[in-house]
Amino acid sequence: MPEFLELHSKTSKLLRTAADNAVQRHGLRLGQDHLLAALWAQDGRTPGEIAAAVNVTTPAVTKLANRMAESGLLERRPDPHDNRLVRLWLTPAGRALQAPIEAERQQLEDRITATLTKSERAQLIKALTKIHQALLDDV
Repeated sequence: MPEFLELHSKTSKLLRTAADNAVQRHGLRLGQDHLLAALWAQDGRTPGEIAAAVNVTTPAVTKLANRMAESGLLERRPDPHDNRLVRLWLTPAGRALQAPIEAERQQLEDRITATLTKSERAQLIKALTKIHQALLDDV
């Protein structure tokens, strides 16, 4: 396997595990934090809008949203202008998770980049952004 792909694959798996452990401390599963973040940025989005924002399929968002509605983190309401659409709205419990989840994310990022200089961190972000864009361009 090419060096970059192998290292990225191993790193990605470790990062997903660390991120999953961080959100589990708040009763979430990995992915649910991304859905919440999309609603923290703009409450009342449709599952399709959230899917586009977080780069997953609409059925994946719908499945997560159903679980999260059952656990009281969000509610589903019909769109006032188009009854075919459903919009997702945060509950007070969903809003209350914003500060602790964002703090967990920041602590994780700080921990895993602690050995990088400010310049190395900036270069890493720039390189990953380019790789991300190249992959988006292929889709």
